[in-house]
Amino acid sequence: MHIGFITPEYPHPKVKQAAGIATSIKNLVVVLVSKGVNVTVFVYHQNKSEVFKDEDVEIHLIPSKKYKLFTWYLYRKHIQNYINLVVDKKEIDILEAPDWTGITAFMRLKAPLFIRFHGSDAYFCKLENRKQKFKNFMFEKLALKRAAAYIAPTDFAGSLTQKIFDLKKEDIKTIHNGLSLENFKNESPEIFKRNNILYIGTIIRKKGVLELAKIFNKVIAENPGAKLILIGGDSSDIETGESSTYKLMEKIFSDEAKKQVNYLGKIPYKEVRKHIKNAHICTFPSFAETLGMVTIESMAMQKPVVNTNIGWANELIDDGVNGYLVHPEDIELYTEKLLELINDDKLCLKFGKAARQKVETFFDINKNADINIDYYKSI
Repeated sequence: MHIGFITPEYPHPKVKQAAGIATSIKNLVVVLVSKGVNVTVFVYHQNKSEVFKDEDVEIHLIPSKKYKLFTWYLYRKHIQNYINLVVDKKEIDILEAPDWTGITAFMRLKAPLFIRFHGSDAYFCKLENRKQKFKNFMFEKLALKRAAAYIAPTDFAGSLTQKIFDLKKEDIKTIHNGLSLENFKNESPEIFKRNNILYIGTIIRKKGVLELAKIFNKVIAENPGAKLILIGGDSSDIETGESSTYKLMEKIFSDEAKKQVNYLGKIPYKEVRKHIKNAHICTFPSFAETLGMVTIESMAMQKPVVNTNIGWANELIDDGVNGYLVHPEDIELYTEKLLELINDDKLCLKFGKAARQKVETFFDINKNADINIDYYKSI
């Protein structure tokens, strides 16, 4: 079998950017290759044209192009024509693309198309109660309607996307994103930096970071030694127009809290794992995700996690068994759960051990890759 992945991002120095879509795709394709599947990755909106190999995966960089008129249409056709040439040459059996922006709208591809729900603009607008541009909705809907089948990382993401776009429920298969668990081991979960609370993710309103600032103020009032470590790129704020969401956080932090915050910005992926290992607690108070890779990465490393309780999160964490689920707007309860874990090492270790077991059962990429392969073959 030969599968082609169409994506705007991939974790490699030659690629312009890499975020959640990139991580989940690479986790999958590396294991697919190890199982004898041929994989080609098409990365669009790049600076130059280039073809190279990375871990036995052939990567094609497709540069951005601008046209005098209708770039949104003509660039899609350019991607289509490039991919179709490679499909014929390499005998690619299946193509997969993300739902975000509806990149495959207007494309007529020479292989069956799977669309994986990494999170469409319409999906996130629905969760954030934001109005979506009609053009963006139509692009995403057209792309989805032309697909042969769909893969959702959680039942919640699949169900909500199905309702938004009026898709056939039977065409949607839930297959969790997964991790190569050997890369997320923690042989000594009892060793950590006490009072360190870790957040990983873009500094953006939809991730609940403004609520996190309020929560941390209350944590500091009870435990002056607590520290908040933030990892992730800063983002502009859609509501205020502020160019930096972190600046909005700084306005919320109390004077005492500011002294105990360490914002590291974007750091190499390998270093992120070191910070997870050092953390006392990991926290992700997000309002909008399809799954949340950093949550399962933290759980795999046996960290107690205080997570949002919205939709998808209920498929990751069993509240009170392998972590806590709290709505980000419930500042008092969220603070209470963080402090409870900070003050109870036995509970932290208990949650961490149970979290690892949950990830091994549901989020092992080796198991989930086999489910993907079977689903590809069925179509």
